[in-house]
Amino acid sequence: MPIRPENRARYPRDWKAISLRIRARAEGRCEGSPAFPDCRAENGKAHPVTGSIVVLTVAHLNHQPEDCSDDNLRAWCQRCHNTYDAPMRRAGIRERAFADQMKLDLG
Repeated sequence: MPIRPENRARYPRDWKAISLRIRARAEGRCEGSPAFPDCRAENGKAHPVTGSIVVLTVAHLNHQPEDCSDDNLRAWCQRCHNTYDAPMRRAGIRERAFADQMKLDLG
């Protein structure tokens, strides 16, 4: 998943190498998420459920980019990663909207 510009500094300098190592550990396949534990979608091929071309990504289970321990990282297809991150993304959208509204109210 794309890294938000404001979060870029939270990732280690060697994030690309870490991400590559985790995806290699998964042998180019989704490692399965809590929502879809049997997912084994293959990088670069059509997803067996969605039909979209799979781009294997690396997820932080605890949503902390600073924590790059192997047990906190999973190689996931977009479906698994987006489903897992959805609650956190919704919260972030609400927080940013609230902050924007506060700026307007104070401005």
